[in-house]
Amino acid sequence: MESATKPGEMPGAEQNWTPKLIFSMASMLLLLEVLTVSYIMISMAIPGIAAHFQTTQGAWLLTSMLLVGAVTGPLVGKLADMYGKRKLLLLCVVVATVGSLLSAVASSYAMLVAGRALSGVLIPCVFLTYSLIRDIFPTKTIALAVSIVTSGLGLVAIPAPFLTGWFLDNHGWRSIFWFFVIAMVVFGAMIFVSTKESAVRLHSKTDLLGAVLLGAGIAGVLIALSFGPTWGWTNGSTLAYLVGGIILLVGWLVSAGMVAAPLVDLAVLRERPVWVTALASGMAYGCSALFTILLPMMAMTPAVMGLGYGFGVSAKGFAVFQAPIGGMVVVGGVIVGILVGRNVRPRLLMILGLLMFSAAFLCTALSHTDKPLLLVFAGLAGLGMGLAYAAVPNLLIEAVPPQLQASTASIVSVAQSVIASILPVLAFTVMNNSYIAPFPPELTHGAILYTDKGFQIAFLIGAAASGIGALLALLLPRRIAQLEVPATQITDDDHEVAFAH
Repeated sequence: MESATKPGEMPGAEQNWTPKLIFSMASMLLLLEVLTVSYIMISMAIPGIAAHFQTTQGAWLLTSMLLVGAVTGPLVGKLADMYGKRKLLLLCVVVATVGSLLSAVASSYAMLVAGRALSGVLIPCVFLTYSLIRDIFPTKTIALAVSIVTSGLGLVAIPAPFLTGWFLDNHGWRSIFWFFVIAMVVFGAMIFVSTKESAVRLHSKTDLLGAVLLGAGIAGVLIALSFGPTWGWTNGSTLAYLVGGIILLVGWLVSAGMVAAPLVDLAVLRERPVWVTALASGMAYGCSALFTILLPMMAMTPAVMGLGYGFGVSAKGFAVFQAPIGGMVVVGGVIVGILVGRNVRPRLLMILGLLMFSAAFLCTALSHTDKPLLLVFAGLAGLGMGLAYAAVPNLLIEAVPPQLQASTASIVSVAQSVIASILPVLAFTVMNNSYIAPFPPELTHGAILYTDKGFQIAFLIGAAASGIGALLALLLPRRIAQLEVPATQITDDDHEVAFAH
């Protein structure tokens, strides 16, 4: 099949930035900011919510959203490739809005968690936005647009603690969910009026068996990883979820090799640019999760405890440490967008970002008693995050044809979620086994404090993981040739954009 018009080069389309394009990009960026701020706000609201419903299961407010996002991602990606990325993006916004509304009016904790679970479909919106941008934006603007949209996720983290504190202090925890409802309605409407649908379609069938096997398998593994530290790694429930999840994932692999149109094409996943991008980006997201957990724990510990670290800052006071991270994430994304637009390979930027991240972990491990220096290290980590985050969609755009963009990106997103769950568990398993500070519970009000050596080891684990990610990124080909669409899945619609090389 001969090459047709490329995405972003529709006949008569403008090839440069226009006010409507900027508005469209801003709409998608603001929607994804809601996803980021939801983690921060809910984390700060958990104590009040748990007290209101008299529950000890506050972790489900975060876990349920992560689970649903990871489980639904592959199916959402496949449906987006088949029926239109804008349609699925707006559908996800509607479902997430209903979920937040359900949480806002919840009369029971189960109802609240169910609403949070529905809100998890906002997570696939990350790859849906950059997949849609790839199809509808002019070629000259794609690299910068996808980089800004994906790396802009760190910007809102700066004011979020202050906004959350104002909501909780003046209007209670329900106001947070009403804020989500209003924000998603507004930003979803902005996307509806400013962003057109992609013309790219994948001629395929819905693999329902594959969706069930893959989704249930991912859920089993993530539940085991999330609750293993609480239940115990040898607990029957932990082992049942973990082993059951692995068996279901193996079943999915077998199923995908047998059906004509699998949920995710295994031939595409076996290609080096795809599986290397999945693993390297997973390391980047895992290291991001670890750094953003370790840093506040360390900074908020009172110095008077005599552990050799800590500044005793409050949750709101931690914003001074969050500012350089969030700001530099955005800077890193803009740098990637500009350089990729000038033909710098995203592979190089991915490697550079992970090396910066590794350096930030290493420096923090060796020196974390000087606040200004720690702010510099936090900024370095943010820059590494931004470079790595923004490199991922650009790598997938290079490697994967438009018809498979969303479904392939969904599996990369799953790898990011799984590794982001594993790495903090690994670090805290080491810390809990050997580096708990010997304080009586009544002195710490039940909180667990770690020795200085424990934090050093944890940050060194992050440095090693980032380094491994950089080594993985080195395996990416210097020049990535775009994969072909499987012959059984090429559409024959003359109005659709399709190109095989």
